[in-house]
Amino acid sequence: MKLIHLGDLHLGKKLEEFDLIDDQRYILNRILDVIDREQVDGVLIAGDVYDTKMPSEAAMNLLDWFLSSLSERNVATFMISGNHDSDDRLNYGSWTFEKQGIYISSIYEGKIPHHTFKADGVEADIYMMPFIKMSHVRHYYPDENIGSYSDAVRVAIDKTDIDESRCNIIIAHQFVAGKDSDPVMGGSESMGTLRVGDVEKVGYDCFDKFDYVALGHIHSPQHVGRELCRYAGSPLKYSYREVSDKKSFPLITIGGKGDIRYDLIDLKPKREVRPERGKLKEILDKARIHDTDDYIYAILTDEDPIVNAIGILRQVYPNTIKLTYDNSRIRDVEHVDISDIAQGKTFTELIEGFYKLMYGEDEVPAKEMEILRQAAREAGVIDEAD
Repeated sequence: MKLIHLGDLHLGKKLEEFDLIDDQRYILNRILDVIDREQVDGVLIAGDVYDTKMPSEAAMNLLDWFLSSLSERNVATFMISGNHDSDDRLNYGSWTFEKQGIYISSIYEGKIPHHTFKADGVEADIYMMPFIKMSHVRHYYPDENIGSYSDAVRVAIDKTDIDESRCNIIIAHQFVAGKDSDPVMGGSESMGTLRVGDVEKVGYDCFDKFDYVALGHIHSPQHVGRELCRYAGSPLKYSYREVSDKKSFPLITIGGKGDIRYDLIDLKPKREVRPERGKLKEILDKARIHDTDDYIYAILTDEDPIVNAIGILRQVYPNTIKLTYDNSRIRDVEHVDISDIAQGKTFTELIEGFYKLMYGEDEVPAKEMEILRQAAREAGVIDEAD
């Protein structure tokens, strides 16, 4: 039996203002290529299918196309919800989809549903635990002591009938950590539901009853606690902090109980996410040897600010996402002690000092000063009379 483990698709995701739907369709096509080549029997999708609880029409169409492509190949799909997903929206049509070999678990209802999957003479019980909070489990088991996410997951598993003599796989979307270390963050995870703390952590040993644990939530591919407890990671780089990441997904081969191995399949995107550092002219000159269609984070080292630098870059690198400066002035500002910088100074003196430091100019243009004053008034920094 061959399965692939995916997670954190985040369909509909954007990099700043750049829509990634085309990139996501491309990478899903590459995954389909692997499915065809390796004759994969099933796909595990470990949550955060969509990037938001209100996915765009384009994102929903993309998922529809991907699931249809899997169904046409007679590849079974086992998909759970993540914290980014709307449980009800992801669950819509799930009963009908089961007839096409598409199994969805997005709402916790007191038990973790499972399906016995058979392929190539091998059987595995695949448990599908949607993203759960403590309140979800307390609702069904008010008499249980649930003071952390680990407690909630333990209770959810303990209240589910599991035959440990069989080959058991679970799909989950939680912040699962090892005994002595936390997983390495990718950088694009939503920290609103990914706080690193004792309450939110789930110990990997909660899943000891399972032969393979297919995790979502963390965007860097890695194992946690034991080799067969793994985060698939996101299929694309969704942040500048992931520029050095190597994206992949596990191809799992199951021969039976106790006979599981995996290979990591590298993913090459349509467009890379990468930094370009140097003076503006140097970066423009590199276009002769680099792919200009990549998503670029530009770090300019020019000492003087360049008017419309990002516009100039986008003429050559149309997918320039963001531009920052790193020069001696910026570094000087970073080391300035600002604890008492405003004492005894008027707003005008502060702005003039800033302009002097940044641009070497003694006077602030009158029009710019008025705009800054208006912004300061609206922010309540200075009085209307100032």
